[in-house]
Amino acid sequence: MTDPDPDPDRTAGRPDDRAGPVSAWHRLAADAVLLDGFHALKHAVRFGAEVRVALTADRGAALALADELAGDVREELAALLTEVSHDTYASLVPRPHPTAVAALAVRPSRAGNLERLAHSPRTAPVVVLDNPRNLGNAGAVIRLAAGFGATGVVTTGTLDPWHPTVVRGGAGLHFATAVERTAVGELPPGPVFALDPEGEDIRSLKLPDDALLAFGSERSGLSPELRARADHLVALPMRPQVSSYNLATSVAMTLFHWSAAGGAPHAS
Repeated sequence: MTDPDPDPDRTAGRPDDRAGPVSAWHRLAADAVLLDGFHALKHAVRFGAEVRVALTADRGAALALADELAGDVREELAALLTEVSHDTYASLVPRPHPTAVAALAVRPSRAGNLERLAHSPRTAPVVVLDNPRNLGNAGAVIRLAAGFGATGVVTTGTLDPWHPTVVRGGAGLHFATAVERTAVGELPPGPVFALDPEGEDIRSLKLPDDALLAFGSERSGLSPELRARADHLVALPMRPQVSSYNLATSVAMTLFHWSAAGGAPHAS
């Protein structure tokens, strides 16, 4: 017997062909950005991502989270989310997320990101990760950059800043800033302030809004190419005999120093 008055929140986002979203997932997964978990989907939608398919093993719980944490995009999430069995959901993702939500989105165009990164005058710095090695660290840095309103994050070397583990670490905030990989010789214009233990104490400097803030790899520091490109070497305050900070911590300290001079974004 057909339910004469179905709950719209339980049926929204569900095509009549229940295999449709799963088929779409298989068709799109190879070229799409995996949004792993409710918060990644929430942020991606909030910052204008083109979400092609969104699945959940518990639609009610996902929409309860939306009611609590994402009222501004709740209706968009309700329209996107399709409920599937937990087994189906788990078969589609590398590692099931506690929120049992996953989605696929279109990656922003490289040309568009490079245009944003090169736009002048810039009102916020670009963070440069020189040959980073750790996917989780890269994701944490992108999350920080988005939070501080940085223009973008550029990586050099072999690490793909759109790798699913990086996107997971960034909680979907890749869509809130411009994220790309380039060679050192192709970095956006602007003065390069490179972090180095032998540099000038950052507390004595004012970082300009159009700066490139460059951070070396977790293992070997700045590459010779990036060091040669640097206009200024900058050091973070550190107790003697402490060898280094975590990469994300260094980025956070540097962006906070920039923001303390008036560069922090204002709430709308």
